[in-house]
Amino acid sequence: MSEHKATIIWKCTSPDFLKGKYSREHTWVFDGGFTMPASPSPSVVPTPYSNPAHVDPEEAFVASISSCHMLTFLYLAARQGLQIDSYEDQAIATMTKNEKGVPWMSRVTLNPRIIYLGGKPPTPAEEEHLHHLAHEQCYIANSVKTEVEVRTSSGA
Repeated sequence: MSEHKATIIWKCTSPDFLKGKYSREHTWVFDGGFTMPASPSPSVVPTPYSNPAHVDPEEAFVASISSCHMLTFLYLAARQGLQIDSYEDQAIATMTKNEKGVPWMSRVTLNPRIIYLGGKPPTPAEEEHLHHLAHEQCYIANSVKTEVEVRTSSGA
């Protein structure tokens, strides 16, 4: 169907590489040309060998799930004739250890807040149904084994 590319670039800047004392800061370059500074999470690699101001893989993971869900939700809402003014999600990923003791992102909780314009907004049940459909159709969520939960303002 399609390919999606990212180039990851890292360069050693320390003579203490073999001692583990080196920066893990690196760069992500996306196929459209956008460049983003990246680093491991300080919860994984402490500073000064990580940079909390840069995006880390864990943040990118939760953001990609949230973004895909939002884009699918917006598409479905528009097809239903719902005018959306804004969509904001404070998504949270939880890392735990699996049965082998290996850390993994076991859960992502989406907390979307949506403001509708004009006409009649959906009922809480209709909005929950749209989120359910968006989750089923989000190809990122369908690509991971992480449990994805959507908490709507109606309490679902």
